[in-house]
Amino acid sequence: MNLDERIKSSEQDPVEAILFGVFPHGDQRSAIEAMAELHELAKTGEFDVAGCIAQHRRHPDPNTYLGRGKLEELAEITKATGARAVICDDSLSPAQGRNIEQAVGVTVLDRSELIIHIFEHHAKTPQAKLQVEIARLQYQVPRLKRMWTHLERQRGGIGVRGGAGEKQIQLDRSELRSKIAGLAKQLKDIEGRKVREVRAREDLFTIALVGYTNAGKSTLMNALTTAEVLAENKLFSTLDTRTRPWRLPGGRTVLLSDTVGFIRKLPHQLVASFHATLEEALNADLLFVLADSSSPNAVEQLDTVEEVLDDLGADHIPRIYVFNKLDSIEDHSPLAALYARGGDAVALSAKTGENLDQLGRVLQDYLARTEQQIQILVPHTAGALHAEIRSSATVLSEFYTEDGCLMEVQVSPSMLGRLLSKGALLPESD
Repeated sequence: MNLDERIKSSEQDPVEAILFGVFPHGDQRSAIEAMAELHELAKTGEFDVAGCIAQHRRHPDPNTYLGRGKLEELAEITKATGARAVICDDSLSPAQGRNIEQAVGVTVLDRSELIIHIFEHHAKTPQAKLQVEIARLQYQVPRLKRMWTHLERQRGGIGVRGGAGEKQIQLDRSELRSKIAGLAKQLKDIEGRKVREVRAREDLFTIALVGYTNAGKSTLMNALTTAEVLAENKLFSTLDTRTRPWRLPGGRTVLLSDTVGFIRKLPHQLVASFHATLEEALNADLLFVLADSSSPNAVEQLDTVEEVLDDLGADHIPRIYVFNKLDSIEDHSPLAALYARGGDAVALSAKTGENLDQLGRVLQDYLARTEQQIQILVPHTAGALHAEIRSSATVLSEFYTEDGCLMEVQVSPSMLGRLLSKGALLPESD
């Protein structure tokens, strides 16, 4: 049973929800920022937020998450507002979710289920739909007892403690696991085809766009290429990795891949099921790590992106930092904290095009530092190679001789090998 079925009513209006979370003592700023982000997630999930509750304590209660007094307050506010759901900023254990639901009497969502719900509504391609369905079923497996309790309460049953209910839960759990295995097999077949597609273009230099959700990756990709990727001011508007050619000044072409956005406390089920989607981008030669420079939480969001990249084993991939949405800020002084990370960085606006050419220059400077500069001879009989060389390497100089065109190029080792296999030659030393 998915979330839409659990909160379904005869009315078509958005469901009102109360947000709640537990935060460390004395960390008021983090609590405000976290609840603001949860508010955006709830809106993206098509909930109307009717109120928020934040409790400051050392650790969440292992049984009820909130303390007894705050839990009673949550129940009272839920009843007073007529809200039909409450949403937690953390992942809840099955027992915590069940106990809170008994106390408030309405549907309880945790952060993981809300994000999975959003992914479910935004998935468009067969691959994304399979990935989200696997994540949803994996989330449900340990929570079947809570769902059965919810159904029995609706139907006026006698509960599920012992007897037939427990046996049915075991059968349902086995059925879910079988379904997950079947879906995983379908997903593996699709991903196998994707791997072959990636290998077919492995000699071209590839850049992956990564960043916090809503940092403007799709807008940047549209500005640099003809991708026409959906770019909305919404969290997780893009779930699928798309790869498009970006033609640099001088004619060289590199490949640019847009990826799903990261977020704080990204559910591990989604990280696991979307790993292959991210893996295509994480096989890139370079990362453009985006941050929303207009966000007061830009530094923290960048830290989250770095943590997810480390978890995925991408800490070795070189990166250029891109501080986007420059058009949305008047005071540029907060950029200093972003630049303090070191390394190559560009502040720009993908929306207006401000400093977009600077990003191209920074990339070309990076390529000049890291690629091989070498002379190759293209014989007259291999003239068809000229177009491929111009699109896949940086041509620094060229002049014609009796034997062919002598070119000084800046090229990756893999691309050089490909050109040599197609007829290009290394000139003999004098």
